Amino acid sequence: MDALALAFKGRRVFVTGHTGFKGAWLCLFLARLGARVTGYALAPAGTPTMFELARVGDTLERHHIADVRDQAALRRAMIDAAPELVLHLAAQALVRHSYADPVSTWSTNVMGTVHVLEALRACPSARAALVVTTDKCYENQHWPWGYRENDRLGGHDPYSASKAGAELVAHSYRSSFFAAGGPLIATARAGNVIGGGDWSLDRLIPDAVRAMQQGSALPVRSPHATRPWQHVLEPLHGYLLLAARLLGGDTSCAGAYNFGPDAADNLSVATLLTLLQAHWPQLAWRLDGDQHTAKEAALLYLDSSKARQQLDWQVRWPLATGIEQTAAWYAAAARDPGGARAFTEQQLEHFCA
Repeated sequence: MDALALAFKGRRVFVTGHTGFKGAWLCLFLARLGARVTGYALAPAGTPTMFELARVGDTLERHHIADVRDQAALRRAMIDAAPELVLHLAAQALVRHSYADPVSTWSTNVMGTVHVLEALRACPSARAALVVTTDKCYENQHWPWGYRENDRLGGHDPYSASKAGAELVAHSYRSSFFAAGGPLIATARAGNVIGGGDWSLDRLIPDAVRAMQQGSALPVRSPHATRPWQHVLEPLHGYLLLAARLLGGDTSCAGAYNFGPDAADNLSVATLLTLLQAHWPQLAWRLDGDQHTAKEAALLYLDSSKARQQLDWQVRWPLATGIEQTAAWYAAAARDPGGARAFTEQQLEHFCA
């Protein structure tokens, strides 16, 4: 991690979506590296949240509660922060919610990305930007092998399709406005992340935590669906390696990258729950009778060879370790909510070591 510390120490970084689960972990990672972070996002949703429990706001130089769909506010905030790097994570990130509210999903994920890149055009300090999308941006062919960065984009549900749209937006801006100079733009596609501090609705582990707290069985829609599970720090490490190369002016890295787990960690929902039960014996689950109300991919793998070869990115925690760390985080937060920040930093130190 010494090279990353050299790359980010003192750097001005603008992070959208910093109040979310993944964004909160990213801000703490950047703080550890000595970066000067400005956050721009909606207020933390629900309670508790990783952002509030881990006191992420204390690590920020600026903290904007605003919407990426507000183009004028976003532009002002970015210009005021004068970042060298922009990390765009703000999104509507839930598949089932995208069926319930497709308009906000499309407007946030596509036009929000347009607004970020438009603000980037007006920000002379910026040297690089990374747009975070998802493994679900690929048109799912149900192949038994991993998707590569040059495979066809698409998506049946509004969330997946809108993230494919965000990829096209980034490619268009890179080709149309930054081809002859200016900030280098890359996109990052990661799989299903787990980790302490996620309380989002309609996600497997947060739903499992709530079910255990209520003493009920977790309803599971698709127990045989396979996903590329990984601890949240794995893709974040990849994003930072990629961003460091962009900041260094490496034009060969201005493109799309997958950050997925090793093949052995592409597991079914049922298998993941079985592994969790080793740490949470009280966890019980049942088949959800509402399992077919929304179409979701049954099989999805990522091929991350490009990131391994070009960025020297490697998985640090196999999924068994990621599950152990996730279970330990929730247990520690339940015992001592005020110690969530310290415990989070301990896990980050363990990962970086």
